[in-house]
Amino acid sequence: MSELVIKTLGQDKTEQQKWDAFVDQCQLGTFFHLSGWKTVIEKSYGHTCHFLYANQDERIVGVLPLAHQKSILFGNALISLPFCVYGGAASDDPDVMNALEDAAIELAQKLGVDYLEMRYPFGRQNRLSERCAHSTFGCDLGDDDAAILAGVKKNERAVIRHSLNNGLEYTVSGDVKECYEIYSESVRNLGTPVFPKHYFSTLKDVFGERCEVLTVTKEGKSVSSVLSFYYKNEVLPYYGGGTPQARELKSNDFMYYQLMCHARNDRACHRYDFGRSKNDSGAFKYKKNWGMAPVPLHYQFYLVKAEALPNLSPNNPKYQLFIQMWKRLPIWLSRLMGPFLSKYLG
Repeated sequence: MSELVIKTLGQDKTEQQKWDAFVDQCQLGTFFHLSGWKTVIEKSYGHTCHFLYANQDERIVGVLPLAHQKSILFGNALISLPFCVYGGAASDDPDVMNALEDAAIELAQKLGVDYLEMRYPFGRQNRLSERCAHSTFGCDLGDDDAAILAGVKKNERAVIRHSLNNGLEYTVSGDVKECYEIYSESVRNLGTPVFPKHYFSTLKDVFGERCEVLTVTKEGKSVSSVLSFYYKNEVLPYYGGGTPQARELKSNDFMYYQLMCHARNDRACHRYDFGRSKNDSGAFKYKKNWGMAPVPLHYQFYLVKAEALPNLSPNNPKYQLFIQMWKRLPIWLSRLMGPFLSKYLG
């Protein structure tokens, strides 16, 4: 067996295809390890990506996608991977993962970042420290609509049944424009800067059929919408939101239930990944109310120049005034200003 060599993914299409073929068959490979994220992050945000892979006997045996985020306000970090819930090294060989992590630490030191962050969904014994501030939620999908509904916790099941009587309809398409309009209003109302509009279109352009939008309407007017990813027989609702009407209509609950049914019936998905939420947050409690058990995310870090990790949580008291002010911005202004801040908050 030849020596293990760490390389960096370039622009060669054949090389990218080999990367993705490895991720497809690797047990630890997730949607967020796909090479397309290099294009998405560089094109949408201008961050420099360093997608490392381990090569042995002329084949890829491990991958580690990294992006460099550098900001005066929010710090200087090398992350696997910003704007993604999962990341870190992926390989079927623990020794290869160690080698990739060592290469990432060496790169972080060379770049002079404050810290290196690896977004593992599982625990690992290595040179890195760990902080579990987020959890992920998910469930297996029943064989039909009735079984999917039966799998939801009683209280939430009642809300979904209520929503089914509210005259709501839904469509599934590849049109990200409507989703962005609703999502951007929703996050403005939460006091959060929105991503640039072209980020949504880039996701669709890069991931094609693996990226889809489900939009809920009431009497022809859109009230909720979600952009989802599909990978390895799993659906991941990723960017979702609703108008002020959504709460009264229960259209978000309707939306996620219909997404489950659509994913099972039309996309042959067997699992629903409800994504991450900060522990004990409103989103955390909402997802838990569906009957899904929280699974801790084992985000790991290596301090390079920093003495401690920055607290970028919206719960940080120093951000409260900013959040309240942001909620009062006109929608058009929040869409204009948001991308200048959100590029460092992924």
